[in-house]
Amino acid sequence: MLDEIDKVGTDFRGDPSSALLEALDPEQNSQFSDHYLEVAFDLSDVMFVTTGNILDTIPLALRDRLEVIHFAGYTQEEKFRIVKDFLMKKQIENHGLTDKNVEVKDDAIRFVIQHYTREAGVRSLERQIATIFRKVAKRVAEGETNKMEVSKENVSRFLGPIKFSSTMIEKKDEVGMATGLAWTEAGGEVLFIEVALMPGKGQLILTGQLGDVMKESCQAAMSYIRARANALGLSEKFYQKLDVHVHVPEGAVPKDGPSAGTAITTAIASALTKIPARRKVGMTGEITLRGRVLEIGGVKEKVIAAHRVGLKTIIIPRENKKDLEDVPKEVLQSLRFVFVSHMDEVLDIALASPIKRREIPISASQRFLHAPSPQPVD
Repeated sequence: MLDEIDKVGTDFRGDPSSALLEALDPEQNSQFSDHYLEVAFDLSDVMFVTTGNILDTIPLALRDRLEVIHFAGYTQEEKFRIVKDFLMKKQIENHGLTDKNVEVKDDAIRFVIQHYTREAGVRSLERQIATIFRKVAKRVAEGETNKMEVSKENVSRFLGPIKFSSTMIEKKDEVGMATGLAWTEAGGEVLFIEVALMPGKGQLILTGQLGDVMKESCQAAMSYIRARANALGLSEKFYQKLDVHVHVPEGAVPKDGPSAGTAITTAIASALTKIPARRKVGMTGEITLRGRVLEIGGVKEKVIAAHRVGLKTIIIPRENKKDLEDVPKEVLQSLRFVFVSHMDEVLDIALASPIKRREIPISASQRFLHAPSPQPVD
């Protein structure tokens, strides 16, 4: 077992990853030679297991010799069961307490998970539980009480003000705002895409600390809208007198990736057509210039995040239907899923009312191209 392989560093003393190239390659590790002992070892029957948090820092040559297995972060319900069945007993014993000294209500555990931690695992969660028991043990030792009850209402007495607010859906359907779903190392998150229109010269303004890929998604969304202007009931030259500002709130948090393409396009279309986007509809998917909706990753985490904040309908790419097998059944049963392959399908569902299509004028050249072919004469 090689733990934290993504932390391997290189300096003047050598490069450990170069030695691992030979040791982990089954084609040549039958005669692995240790450069310190100068002795050959047969490693062909050894199964190596490595662990790491990220892949980016692992050298490409070394990563090519590994079979990568991704583990999704725990869901809130899984974290609750881990605390209830394991961590609670462990921390009570570590702090010299018994069940007669402290009782932690279920709603308190869920409140701590939701508002005091944001992680894929349970390391920080265990520290928060330990903090609660440490303060309870102090009061019991000082004779203030023989038994302390920890509930949702008094958690802040032990842990202080909440650290993370739970993002909830909007109170009403809004024009120029769409709900997207994102993946993070701490699990799924909900993104609110905001679009404002201003008199200008056709600039596309992007804010919210967006990464390069997400900026390109915004540009692709704008190009799709311009190409489909007539079908969306817009003037072909609408962009020449307007500046379009796309903003993703929580500007201090970096955001990147292509999967917000459908949400960005919906928000822009909503702002331009003045049709509100449905607040209880969440969406994820990459778009192309032709409006195709492409497959994305992190479906399980995104769906769970949508369920957590109260969304009712989820729009995902048709190719991602297979990924719903990993989503807990209780989450699947409470959501409606719509599988799409084109952006037009997304707009029909995400917008509160149908788009009024404009009649496309046919020019003389187009009329000639669409005229029936002359029949041959005998």
